[in-house]
Amino acid sequence: MTMNFLNPVNPVTTQTWTNGRHQVRCVKVIQETWDTRTFCFMAEQPVMFFFKPGQFVTLELEIDGEQVMRSYTISSSPSVPYSFSITVKRMPGGVVSNWLHDNLKVNDELAVHGPVGKFNIIDYPAEKYLMLSGGVGITPLMSMVRWLFDTNAAVDLQFVHSSRTPRDIIFHRELEHIFSRIPEFKLHIVCERSDELGEAWAGFRGYLSQAMLELMAPDFMDREIFCCGPTPYMNAVKRLLQENGFDMSRYHEEAFGATPVDVQEEVIENVEQAEAEAEELDVSDMLSVEFSSTGKSVRIQPTETVHTAAAKLGLHIPKACGMGICGTCRVAVTEGEVEMEHNGGITDEDVAEGYILSCCSTPKTNLVVDY
Repeated sequence: MTMNFLNPVNPVTTQTWTNGRHQVRCVKVIQETWDTRTFCFMAEQPVMFFFKPGQFVTLELEIDGEQVMRSYTISSSPSVPYSFSITVKRMPGGVVSNWLHDNLKVNDELAVHGPVGKFNIIDYPAEKYLMLSGGVGITPLMSMVRWLFDTNAAVDLQFVHSSRTPRDIIFHRELEHIFSRIPEFKLHIVCERSDELGEAWAGFRGYLSQAMLELMAPDFMDREIFCCGPTPYMNAVKRLLQENGFDMSRYHEEAFGATPVDVQEEVIENVEQAEAEAEELDVSDMLSVEFSSTGKSVRIQPTETVHTAAAKLGLHIPKACGMGICGTCRVAVTEGEVEMEHNGGITDEDVAEGYILSCCSTPKTNLVVDY
């Protein structure tokens, strides 16, 4: 007897995810904790959402009539290839996080840009890992853990997560399940406090300290370390490691949020310096940037970015971070060379194909940009 099975995936039409703009549909919303939700996405036509565990996407949203871009780490693993997920904590005063919690529903469609990011486990292979997360900073590390678990990776993993209270622990049941099945995987959870709502907690209490870390992972100096969480948390971790003489080339961190004060001050300083230089600049030093799709061109200083050139012509290249992190301002240069100082928002493959991030690329020669 022969049986015919319906094949839900046609391999002929299946595409592989590449960095760029993609239309996706929300297919599931999961309440992880009282203030944290996971949003799962798929494409209408089957797409293999392969990415490096730890990478992120940038959502393109319309909130109150304004286009808003916001980057979120992918919390799912590429070992589950036909969908991807982001996990979002509702933040007090957070425009995008609150909007997502209050408005994004199953079957809603939106555009995403990515995947990109230097913070990932594929580029830093090791036999022994230490993963340190604080709060919702667990999301990229959860993607890594799921990947290691699903691929039966032969690695020694110490995973340390810090949470405000037991009810704030994101992915708690799944973490317990994963770490109960592999002897080489060890889970440690630290709760800042557990006296709210009569919660019982038998684990570590307070803030992560050297004494705790030595109990959890006595050999932490020998491990490849991935860290993600609030800036004060990551600063405390870095300080602890540096005081112990840790090789910081084996320390990797990721953080999204408001532009740090020191970066803001540096930007202001750079603007003032650029204005001073502009007064002394000879017009002959300026370079031409042409946007081929519109036929418009403008001359700019060698210190100005391609994104600035577009803005001077009234052309709007989407941009979220302005620091070469999110990858949304990617455009192709068809003629000329640029100096690009990015922070992981573009892949080597894209660069080889002539793409740049306009927010952090300055011209070395006259340019023709495909936009």
